[in-house]
Amino acid sequence: MLREGSKSFYGASRLLPSRVRPAAIALYAFCRTADDAVDDPSLVGKSERAIAVAVLAKRLDRVYDARKPEGAVERAFSRVAHEHAIPRALPDALLDGMAWDADDRETPDLASLEAYAARVAGAVGAMMTLVMGARSKEALARACDLGVAMQLTNVARDVGADARLRRMYLPTTWLADEGLSRDEALALALRGPADPRLRRTTARLLRRAELLYARAETGIGLLPKDCRAAIWGARLVYAEIGRVVASNGYVSVSTRAVVSTGKKLLLLAEGRALALVPLRASSDGPLDATRYLVDAVTLESERAA
Repeated sequence: MLREGSKSFYGASRLLPSRVRPAAIALYAFCRTADDAVDDPSLVGKSERAIAVAVLAKRLDRVYDARKPEGAVERAFSRVAHEHAIPRALPDALLDGMAWDADDRETPDLASLEAYAARVAGAVGAMMTLVMGARSKEALARACDLGVAMQLTNVARDVGADARLRRMYLPTTWLADEGLSRDEALALALRGPADPRLRRTTARLLRRAELLYARAETGIGLLPKDCRAAIWGARLVYAEIGRVVASNGYVSVSTRAVVSTGKKLLLLAEGRALALVPLRASSDGPLDATRYLVDAVTLESERAA
């Protein structure tokens, strides 16, 4: 499935200024085709999915070395990666997250879930930040916060949908707090309606996402002025998904939270207004899960100086 973090940043890209939009679309296209290659329904078992990830890594080699990328998507992303000095560690992180899914890796605690989210969504946020022209540590740290928050929201929204793919991203230790094993939680998510224990765990995850959405806000003010409204819109619309889940009693087994078109338009208008409000800089460093992404950009910038 398309990583919701990358999908959400792409949705924002349609509101970005024309100077940025082509590069943002090229970035999204790479993320989308990579994801489709790994989640191809014809792939059977971990070994075939692992091979697909390995093939993607070789394609990424061609994006970053002197050899000419083979496909149109890789050629477009190669131009973006070199023009905006996107370090290889960022798309590598995305592929690493795909490898986690290919291997059906579990998320035993919040730290491991955020490490996964850092790869499949935080890395995309960092790449989008570079495309928009911001490279400060704070801007990157807050962009990663936003990506991780989006992915946590996605996990909370799709407990049932993920269970049908035999995936359970809710932290195992949190499930244990409710007296559930991972397998028991999977069975409950498949059975429906939502068990109160799953609902409480979902609520707990959304509270963490809300904290990260709040942390992310100060970074939006560090983006170029003509980009801020788009990212504010993405932040508000995606956080609203969590509020819809909450209004449904934290049931995300038998129903999928959707933000109405009218509500999206209101939130996008709110984003345009918030883009004009100056925000005080944050003293928060990056999350432990995303620190290596921020450090990779810093190292790239120092190397180029």
